Parts: sequence; C-alpha cells; structure tokens
Amino acid sequence: MIEIERKFLVNSSAFMMEAVKHNRIVQGYLSSVPERTVRVRIKGQNGYLTIKGQSNKSGLSRMEWEKEILVEEAEQLLQLCEKGIIDKTRYEVIVGVHVFEVDVFTGDNEGLVMAEIELTNENEVFEKPDWLGEEVTQDNRYYNSYLSKNPFKNW
Repeated sequence: MIEIERKFLVNSSAFMMEAVKHNRIVQGYLSSVPERTVRVRIKGQNGYLTIKGQSNKSGLSRMEWEKEILVEEAEQLLQLCEKGIIDKTRYEVIVGVHVFEVDVFTGDNEGLVMAEIELTNENEVFEKPDWLGEEVTQDNRYYNSYLSKNPFKNW
C-alpha cells in the first residue's frame, strides 16, 4: 500500500477542543535506515508492526505495510529496538472530509506538536484549520525515526 501524507507544525492548542478521540502511543524502531524503517508501536490497547519504504522525491508518498500484533508481543519487541523510544499522545481531529492526526510529544521530544493528514493523491485539496502551521513534509527532521535518534530537545 502507498501512503500519501503531509506533515505540519501546529501553532495553537485549539485542535484539542475539536478532537474526537485521543490515544497514547509508544513506539520504537527495529530499523531506522532511510531505505526502510521497521517500527513497533503500542497505540492504546493495540500493538502494531509497521514497515515503511523510502519516500519519493516529493516526500509525500512511500510504501507502508502494517500488521496488528498482540500488545505483549509489541512490548517484547520494544525491548529490541534501537535507542530512542517515541512517546506521544495522538489526537484525531475531523476537518471537512479529512482526519488530521495531531501528535503532542513528551519525553525527549517535549514541546513538539505536529499534525499529519493522509491523502488519496499528492494533489488532493484539503481544508486547512487555523491551528495548522508551517508545512514540514519534506524536512526529514520531523520523521519519527529521526526524532528517535535526534530528539527535539537537542535542536
């Protein structure tokens, strides 16, 4: 499956009033090389194993494969991950016909708040809420795999 996604910084906490749900996410990387990342994630009461390919030239699209696994399996796999676990709360906000996933990072990435939107094609038009800030889709520093090794607190 191809994932088409755009990333933005968030300039206010107004999104929290619009959120329809939220979950804590803890994730680590078994592999974080640019050609492929292998991520282990616990989101709420569910575990996931995700493999992502390298982004295309625009930075908007890449191959993604995800499989739900038992939370106990995810907890075991997190013990094998590279240094730098990501801890964040994800808020889901419906804007028009799209869902923005807004991540509020804690731990070493405290202070970073970022929104992502998944699209059906790279040129899809979408409504931009007032709390949406600068686009950072093509800035690799905002990939979670980068943040796990180079946390926001060190920028």
